[in-house]
Amino acid sequence: MKAAIVGVTGYTGLELLRLIQLHPVLEIGTLHSHSCHENSAAVYPHLQQLIDQPISAFDPQQIMAENELVFFATPAGISKELVSSFVEHDFPVVDLSGDLRLKEGQMYQQWYQQPPAADHLLQAATYALPEFQRAQGNLIANPGCYATAAILAAAPLVRSKWLASIPIFDGKSGLSGAGKKLTETSHFVTISENMRTYKLNQHQHIPEILQQFQLWDPELTAIQFSTSLIPVKRGIMMTLYVPVAPERTAEDIYHRYQEEYQGQPFIRLQPLGELPELRQVLGTNFCDIGLALNPTTHIVTVIAVIDNLVKGAAGQAIQNVNKWAGLEETAGLRQIPWYP
Repeated sequence: MKAAIVGVTGYTGLELLRLIQLHPVLEIGTLHSHSCHENSAAVYPHLQQLIDQPISAFDPQQIMAENELVFFATPAGISKELVSSFVEHDFPVVDLSGDLRLKEGQMYQQWYQQPPAADHLLQAATYALPEFQRAQGNLIANPGCYATAAILAAAPLVRSKWLASIPIFDGKSGLSGAGKKLTETSHFVTISENMRTYKLNQHQHIPEILQQFQLWDPELTAIQFSTSLIPVKRGIMMTLYVPVAPERTAEDIYHRYQEEYQGQPFIRLQPLGELPELRQVLGTNFCDIGLALNPTTHIVTVIAVIDNLVKGAAGQAIQNVNKWAGLEETAGLRQIPWYP
């Protein structure tokens, strides 16, 4: 099954290359970029003797003629202008940007500060967090990295309506989460030996998280959400703090997480009271979750760690394709984490 990649020169596009090359069914199809039109191995020497093929300009007719699906690994604001021809031909699309995640165009306008996709595209897209939704149809909106970690950290509590207050999320991300484009924030002298909080109360993943939560609990109308950059290349550590009713014990909560994630191949629940580290998921599609309850304050702390480029982007996109295509959900995604 040949898969084209649009936006192949970005971090997520390159991660798709790495994972598809290991997949038993997917094959690397045509590669596309707006700005780079050379051979892949000439631009990225780490691909030599592995993937050496031309990177072409975007051409929907070529993509549909030579492939069986297409991944859009493009920044927000691009895919919403490019996917229409694929949708018209019912050609499978996986969009890894934020363009198709929000069902209300007005919310996209507010949080992304640009016009939304056409409404028929928004309604046709399936927001597919694979632990909870299997894609219906041929237009898949892949969840965002912070959103993935936050939703997975809180889902058992939200779905049980066990939250006693607005949940507070504190997300910390490696620099690759900010994308490849150079900014003042991404300079080595800015991020090295430093930690910087950004987009406080303004991050574009906030409405995405809330949209999912309200499917489970319409009375949950807000979250508190902060994001920070830390001096590592990749990975997200999402910490959730939320009070629960006094009668809820740590064992109750832990059992609820066990029930929710039983049989989910990429959720690894740590023993009660043990918390995951970032490095134990790097390079993989796993989300590792640990929790603890403060018996005095009745505040539960949940920590979820993911690799932002894999479970937060490319790996989750392939997981969605596996489910959509009726393949083994784990196909091509059972890598051992990088260690050390």
